[in-house]
Amino acid sequence: MKKTKKTDSYSHILKYTGLFGGVQGVNILVGIVRNKLVATILGPAGMGLISLFNSTINLLANSTNLGISMSAVKNISEAYDNKDKTKLERMVRMVRSWCIITGFAGMLLCIVLSHLLSKWTFGWGDHTLHFVFLSPIVMIMAVTGGEMAILKGVRRLKNLASISFYNVLAALVTSVPLYYFFGQKAIVPSLALMAFTQMVLTIWYSYRVFPFSYTKNRESLNEGMSMVRLGIAFVVAGILGSGAEFVIRSFLSYTSSLDTVGLYSAGYMMTMVYAGMVFSAMETDFFPRLSACHSLSTTSSTVVNRQIEVSFLLVSPMLVFFTIMLPILIPLLYSGKFTPVINMMQVTVFAMYFRAIKLPISYLPLAKGDSKSYLLLEAIYDVLLMAGVALAFIKWGLLGCGIAITVVGIVDFIIILFYARYKYGYRMSCSVRAYAMMQLPFGILAYLVTFIQNPWWYWGLGMLLGCASLVTSILILRQKTSLWQSLVSKVKKRFSHEQD
Repeated sequence: MKKTKKTDSYSHILKYTGLFGGVQGVNILVGIVRNKLVATILGPAGMGLISLFNSTINLLANSTNLGISMSAVKNISEAYDNKDKTKLERMVRMVRSWCIITGFAGMLLCIVLSHLLSKWTFGWGDHTLHFVFLSPIVMIMAVTGGEMAILKGVRRLKNLASISFYNVLAALVTSVPLYYFFGQKAIVPSLALMAFTQMVLTIWYSYRVFPFSYTKNRESLNEGMSMVRLGIAFVVAGILGSGAEFVIRSFLSYTSSLDTVGLYSAGYMMTMVYAGMVFSAMETDFFPRLSACHSLSTTSSTVVNRQIEVSFLLVSPMLVFFTIMLPILIPLLYSGKFTPVINMMQVTVFAMYFRAIKLPISYLPLAKGDSKSYLLLEAIYDVLLMAGVALAFIKWGLLGCGIAITVVGIVDFIIILFYARYKYGYRMSCSVRAYAMMQLPFGILAYLVTFIQNPWWYWGLGMLLGCASLVTSILILRQKTSLWQSLVSKVKKRFSHEQD
């Protein structure tokens, strides 16, 4: 019986990591198509305008929503796993009430600050009315975030995957025709329409699980203060992360040029997004499961270790192929002008190996409601990243940025590992260490292959290493999960049915 539970656990992680990874992959592909079409219709100026409006509204929304979309998952998940229906319904009402309050406050703040936002965001023209018309998006995002947190907490994972897919598809269908017929005049209405569409999709699924209701009881709202405190820590950590990236980009612009900033941004984001296909299941599936068992350190360690094993085994072959394929991917997705960033990205890939191990561990403070530890660890990483990238860029240029990101990632991994062991009693399993020792050499050899000039040797050895890494992961995952046997039995059943 014990073995069955273990197998089912690994199968669950693999199933939903694959589900959300696949959805994320489709979203990326649809996003590429949409960006290509929008860039062709609006040109660089229009894309820049969309980026400025989006970044400003997102910053305002993320600063005023008190991080409830993240912290509420913990409270709802605990009530759901304890099968406490009364508490669960009370938590849902409380989350919705807080989201309405913070959303309304954020919308009013956007209206009040619209003139200042126009001056801070743009160095030309008066865009005050644009921000007034965009202000409802702040409230829409707060409501959407709360409903998403409810669905995550009660494990409506397939619904969340459907919302993600339909949302990116709706963005393609609604925005491109508007831009085609109305040009830049459609930017503000298009952004509002896309946010509204996502909200409608989310509440369509959420209200079917919990019909709309909210609390007017002040005591019930006060009960949510622990959720708000954890959420504020999440907001502050996000601001620190955004601030670190702002400082890095400003430093690169000041010491080098805007071209360097563009290269760094493209390389950093593409590496993170690629690995994010596997990591996308962390917040949606893993965090609610970890929050539900936060009181038992041994159980927490088991949940974290199994998540690390599956994530690491899935992402490792992808990173090997990614390293080898970069000379083709960069010109394909961007242009030949971005090839100078390839060396930086090939080094940054190593940081993703340690990120696959570190990320599940870093959710422990959030699952425990330990906002101070979460903020401390995030602040340490941001300071190290700013200092490391600045010093390494001066000495080695863009390649130095990749080296710094990887070195800081390793140092951050060590800090989080020891902190989690001291604070929460976390113990890394022997399996995690063994799989790291198996897969990391493939990544190191793939990087060494990038120095080979002969294309036959380059592609031959590169593909061989990628396939070897892939086979290693498949063989291990096959032993740990029942999905393979389930798939084989379904195929046999289907075949026998056709024979009959």
